Amino acid sequence: MVFGGSRGIGAAIANRLAGDGFDLALTYVSQPDRAAEVVQAINGLGRSAIAIQADSADADAITASVAHAVDRLGMLDVVVVNAGVLRRATIEAFTLEDLDLMLDVNVRGVFLAIQASTARMRDGGRVITIGSNTAIRTGSQESSVYAMTKAAVATMVKGVALDLAPRRITVNNIQPGPIETDLTAAMVPRLRDLIPLGRVGKAEEVASLVSYLISPAAGYMTGASLTIDGGYVL
Repeated sequence: MVFGGSRGIGAAIANRLAGDGFDLALTYVSQPDRAAEVVQAINGLGRSAIAIQADSADADAITASVAHAVDRLGMLDVVVVNAGVLRRATIEAFTLEDLDLMLDVNVRGVFLAIQASTARMRDGGRVITIGSNTAIRTGSQESSVYAMTKAAVATMVKGVALDLAPRRITVNNIQPGPIETDLTAAMVPRLRDLIPLGRVGKAEEVASLVSYLISPAAGYMTGASLTIDGGYVL
């Protein structure tokens, strides 16, 4: 199951997991057409897929989406929590509404997605959160709240990994830097200058890291945060 799997990094992860042999449930908030495109692509790979409308700020919607996924596809083996929001402003201008939204989706929503999905997960399963390199490399104005939420996820993963270790469920966090998607296309030229490798990352590269973390080769890794950002510096 991929929370936030209808576009960008989430869509790339969903497609990679289908290529790895999994049937998929993915959630989306407001673009059913994009979600339907991902489902169609997965079906084209010979796997089953369903798209579920669920706002990660809504606790009931998260629980219902997991129940629906399990009813349709069976117990979960892998969960990727990719859903997130970004609001930017300086500390003087940041509104309470945007603060609450980012905490609800980026922190509370991540916790609730893990809580709900691991209750319906087989022992030995895998949980992956998609954080951000801003958790450790905050270097631009107007990003304090976003960075705070992603640092919270990195810390959360350490504790959740201990809670789930008796069930042999591993929990790890991926921290991408700038990734080329439809949402970041206009920023690519500026971002490229900040990356020692001289390019912006691809969503498929994040998906490849997810594929590794759910494989038997990564069975001894849990509670870790892995940064993939081309050496991004500020």
